[in-house]
Amino acid sequence: MLHRAGHRAGRMLLTLALALAAAATAQAQAGKPDLNKLADEAQGWLSDLVKINTVNPPGNEAATAKYISAIFQKEGISNEVLEMAPGRSIVVARLQSGPLADPSNALLLLAHQDTVGVDTPKWTVDPFSAAIREGYLWGRGSIDDKAMLAANIAVMVQLKRSNARLARDVIFLATDDEEQGGPASIKASIQKYWDKFACAYALNEGGRVIVKDNKVQYVGVQASEKVAYNVTVTATGQSGHGSLPRPDNAVTHLAAAVEKLGNYQVPAEPSTITLRYFEQLSKIEDDEIAKWMRALEQPGRAELAVKHLADQSAMWNSMLRDTIAPTMLQAGVRVNVVPSTATANLNIRMLPGHSIEELMGQFTKIVNDPQVKFQLAPDSGENAPPSELNTP
Repeated sequence: MLHRAGHRAGRMLLTLALALAAAATAQAQAGKPDLNKLADEAQGWLSDLVKINTVNPPGNEAATAKYISAIFQKEGISNEVLEMAPGRSIVVARLQSGPLADPSNALLLLAHQDTVGVDTPKWTVDPFSAAIREGYLWGRGSIDDKAMLAANIAVMVQLKRSNARLARDVIFLATDDEEQGGPASIKASIQKYWDKFACAYALNEGGRVIVKDNKVQYVGVQASEKVAYNVTVTATGQSGHGSLPRPDNAVTHLAAAVEKLGNYQVPAEPSTITLRYFEQLSKIEDDEIAKWMRALEQPGRAELAVKHLADQSAMWNSMLRDTIAPTMLQAGVRVNVVPSTATANLNIRMLPGHSIEELMGQFTKIVNDPQVKFQLAPDSGENAPPSELNTP
């Protein structure tokens, strides 16, 4: 994964930093801050964060937590490093608007320290070198989510340096175990340390800074969250020797089921927030794309508009409908033995309020195979209401 480096990286990080700072402050001290210096510092923090290997599992976020805490200590920002498990720590820092902490109106700046795994031989650079090539900074976690960590650090540092008069408490939280959602995840952090970062509002990853022709086109803010589910698909059949193939081969039946479900498009049902997004985006997009964005709310053209927008962008397609992605396959113990079972995982992202049970009922009809069963994996995501678009 990559992130713009040089001045372009600074601008992207600074765009987020300034947006968050503006949301948090009522009035800043007179005089303009040195934002170029802050941008350079943010890029340096990002580089250092990428160089710390926090691939999860195992995570080992304690090293990152120590690094972040040292920055805050240097800047005089009160912070705590809290252990979640051996080698795994979170960081909480707070800038108060008054003499006492006030969670009732507090704003939480949230980002995670861990990253997904890395297949090093497929990289053209060391994934933990933070190498800069042709204006890009390369490294695992440079986008997900260490760029946001660096931006959130920049917000806290700038608010402290400028002696800003805060309208609310601003809290920084660097979490563990986002990629696995295990015993050191945000759920566990809330259960163990909620009193440390209790808040009324939170800004997390999800929105994006969209760059076109080396210029920021817009800053996206995510106001609603799809719900993640995993469904295990299991095909069964009679086991036997590979020299005696049978029509009830579990692998064959699983492959057919996965092919059907992987190509199935759930009908689009854009939410009010999604329609508002496309309405506003149509004002700055190319005319040809913009007309299809506006057509989403025209009954006679909505279906064709969905097709055009989905073909244009995988992200837009996912915003418009529930999605199904086959992600894992497992079968067999020997090359010459037909297995009695074969399994696949479907990673499903559903629009808030949609029923996974209803969708799984559709799976049964689509596959239409008594040898194939579906089971919902535990620890699914939680439906959450959308954020208000006029939040103060």
